[in-house]
Amino acid sequence: MNERNLTASCVEWIRNWFAANAPEGYGAVLGMSGGKDSTIAAALCAEALGPGRVTGVAMPQGGQGLNGADEICARLGINYLCMPIADMYDAAMALAPSMPGGDFSLQTRQNIPPRLRMTVLYAVAQTVGGMVANTCNLSEDYIGYATLYGDAAGSFAPLGGLCVREVLAIGRCLGLPSEWVDKVPDDGLPGSSPDEAKFGFTYAVLDRYIREGVCEDPAVKAKIDSMHRRNLFKTEILHIPAFVPDAGLL
Repeated sequence: MNERNLTASCVEWIRNWFAANAPEGYGAVLGMSGGKDSTIAAALCAEALGPGRVTGVAMPQGGQGLNGADEICARLGINYLCMPIADMYDAAMALAPSMPGGDFSLQTRQNIPPRLRMTVLYAVAQTVGGMVANTCNLSEDYIGYATLYGDAAGSFAPLGGLCVREVLAIGRCLGLPSEWVDKVPDDGLPGSSPDEAKFGFTYAVLDRYIREGVCEDPAVKAKIDSMHRRNLFKTEILHIPAFVPDAGLL
């Protein structure tokens, strides 16, 4: 993998996408979770557009902390907003007694926050003059690890054609601190376990299967294939323009 050329190609793709699709002067608006994907996507947008044209938005729910999102935005030099969604979530939950059975399902309760956050991001973008970035990576999209019309939405996807290992390589190439790039991925839900523990396989295994078609454990291969088939509709519905690197860069 040529990390330097891959990074430069992604930066150029972002710059060209904005030139072709965004009104003059518009910037990028990203939800900032403090995780590697939003951090690296923000850094790429800052490199492509200039920090002044990038806005990072932290949207904590209830007792959630900022997870360093404010510090990351400050060190990247991008604009920062904190827009808590606790009141919005509580208002949505007030509708639960009207449901058959008197409550929402657990999955519904888990999916409402990311959909509320995407609503906030588009409100911010339309107000400040920006385009919303989808910060999901190819590995997550391949197995459907995103909420439809929540974090799976957006106007452009700088990481959408990149596996986790490639996202990490770009983060390091950009000189981002290890504590930003090498965080253990998780969904941020209270009491939740890391992503790989939930999957039953590692991102390294998944990335190798995506890029090389190799998975040495038949049970894991079957699980990945099943997750991919069951969740294809998410990416097929959205069709978000994504940076897809040339094979020679990987």
